Amino acid sequence: MIRKAVLFDFDGTIADTAPDLGRALNRQRIAHDQPPLSIELIRTVASAGARGLLNLGFGLKPDDPGYQVMREEFLSFYTEQLCQDTRLFPGIPELLEQLDDQAIPWGIVTNKPARFTRPLIHLLGLHHRAACIISGDDTTYTKPHPEPLLTACRQINVAPDHCIYLGDDIRDVQASLAAGIKPIVALYGYLGTGDPPATWGAFELINHPGDLLRYI
Repeated sequence: MIRKAVLFDFDGTIADTAPDLGRALNRQRIAHDQPPLSIELIRTVASAGARGLLNLGFGLKPDDPGYQVMREEFLSFYTEQLCQDTRLFPGIPELLEQLDDQAIPWGIVTNKPARFTRPLIHLLGLHHRAACIISGDDTTYTKPHPEPLLTACRQINVAPDHCIYLGDDIRDVQASLAAGIKPIVALYGYLGTGDPPATWGAFELINHPGDLLRYI
């Protein structure tokens, strides 16, 4: 299979953001007289962002009273230490170099808001290399809706059926299939706590970023 472009999810796929997301959640829990949670527990829901983390940390859902106030408090904590321990996953730098060397465009499509995505991508040194960056508030809908991925395809001028999307959440697979893109699951990512990745309907599952090259 030869594809002309690769699109990536961000949290849990390109970058390990769980340490900084976890620090923000634990600072918030301590502020509310609750003990911190283990990073291992936090990592499982890190791809779900504030929604998943506030549910884990406080049992809050978006429709609950006080959710928005708690969300803004969490995001304030996160903003203060946005990229203290966030790192690219092992193998991602080498994969991106291979894509660049082969002149294969790659981009990032994430539900993370732009006020976090763009500074992080800049701090990680990827801002000048990504062919597109689609954040969660750049389109009307977020994943699992296909609109963000279709927007990315238009920006890089590559048809969806010539793209791969690598992600670590079932929403990534659902969005890919709806957009007509081949979804591949990053088993090294966060993966959530729901059904196992083998049941998501992805084209393939990989254990290491370098494994993606066999599908290009």
